[in-house]
Amino acid sequence: MKFSASQIAGILGGQVEGNSDVEVHGLAKIEEGKPGELSFLSNPKYEEYIYTTGSSICIVNNDFKPSADLPATLTLIRVENAYACFAKLLEFYDQMKRPQPGVEEPSFISPEANVGEGCFIGAFSYISKGAKIGNNVVIYSGVHIGENVTVGDNTIFHPNAVVYRDCVIGNGCTIHSGAVIGADGFGFAPDENGVFQRIPQIGNVILEDNVDIGANTTVDRATMGSTVIRKGTKLDNLVQIGHNVELGQNTALAAQAGIAGSTKVGSNVMIGGQVGLAGHIKIGDRVMIAAQSGVGGNVEDGKIIMGSPAFDNKEYKKSYIGFRKLPEIMDRLKAIEKNIKNQANEE
Repeated sequence: MKFSASQIAGILGGQVEGNSDVEVHGLAKIEEGKPGELSFLSNPKYEEYIYTTGSSICIVNNDFKPSADLPATLTLIRVENAYACFAKLLEFYDQMKRPQPGVEEPSFISPEANVGEGCFIGAFSYISKGAKIGNNVVIYSGVHIGENVTVGDNTIFHPNAVVYRDCVIGNGCTIHSGAVIGADGFGFAPDENGVFQRIPQIGNVILEDNVDIGANTTVDRATMGSTVIRKGTKLDNLVQIGHNVELGQNTALAAQAGIAGSTKVGSNVMIGGQVGLAGHIKIGDRVMIAAQSGVGGNVEDGKIIMGSPAFDNKEYKKSYIGFRKLPEIMDRLKAIEKNIKNQANEE
């Protein structure tokens, strides 16, 4: 599908500078643009590429002033915020790629399931009895929806995602391939002989609206009650969320982070890659945790921490400077000890 510069400007509320009839059929980075593609310029360090780009259209900020001649084939669309507008176009483009409603075969939908309007269900998917699927939901191939699962409107399940029984998925969520929602929490207790006995996990998982779950990420069901991920929270690929964990609104976890059971994480928290949080602790709002940190205790609101065990990032950096100087400090200490010993022998 092609769009003209004037159509795009209408979508974005921008102004065309150049050929308003020129059409594009794809999006590209400005340094890689080709005829028939649209790019954007927001960061000044990429300005050099606008003078050589092959793209037919480029979105720029209203205050952009060329410092050299632009390609004769390039049309500009001036907007208030080029980055935000390009993101809007990416979302629009992504929506266009959504499959048309329908049910591919073979797939299984229980007669006791309730599927809303405008849904796409890919081949080899399985929707169990008692499941309630909202409107305009996309379920790609190989997805398993367990018994009594509830799914809100406009949610997307990518291939081979799994949702276990009784879980609740909100509106506008995205579950990527290989993600598992609602597997048993890690609950075992040794008996008198030291043999681990499984503790049944009878709770569920609740994902509120607009939650993103990355590929091969796992969110364990609660032992009792619910594991809860609040609205707007984003989990990267390969993240592990333990049983009875609660994540606040608009919190983000990078890849390979892991949170042990019953830990409570506040809102607007940012957790770097390979961070580990111990169980039964509380992380306050607006906390930032640097990559590879290990957190074993509660963290107050607004703290920035790093290290293993993690503590205040400023103190960590001071400590790290001292750590790097340890060999020098040890050599100086040895020299001092030697001088003291020599002076003692002379006396």
